[in-house]
Amino acid sequence: MKFLKRLFGICETPMPGDPQSWSVQDGTVKIDLPRTPELRTPGGGVRLEGKGLEPRLLVFHGDDGQYHAIANRCTHMGRRIDTLAGSNTIQCCSVSKSTFTYDGQPVGGAAKRPVKTYPVTRDGEALTVSLSNQG
Repeated sequence: MKFLKRLFGICETPMPGDPQSWSVQDGTVKIDLPRTPELRTPGGGVRLEGKGLEPRLLVFHGDDGQYHAIANRCTHMGRRIDTLAGSNTIQCCSVSKSTFTYDGQPVGGAAKRPVKTYPVTRDGEALTVSLSNQG
């Protein structure tokens, strides 16, 4: 089944279970951590799409304990990117398996260009992703 998902570019990282757990306004994305259990543990992540958000994002809790946000579009074929728990990397959901470091640099697969990253700050139980600044 996993091969078929890769063949068709279907990612494994879910949208948040609670659609009200995040919002976008004035170049920032706000995420309510208590309402986003997908981000509780390192290796977890969510796809943020819709609500006027551009670009689509992958927000994840890295194995390094930090929160990260990237433009969720592989630089090879434009497919979505998934988290890879326990690897300190993220990977395109296609068969090319383009792999990137948390700072967006390609380290394996077909992609040769980095993915865009965005700064994430945590204030208590909320994350803010600044879309106006590239990380």
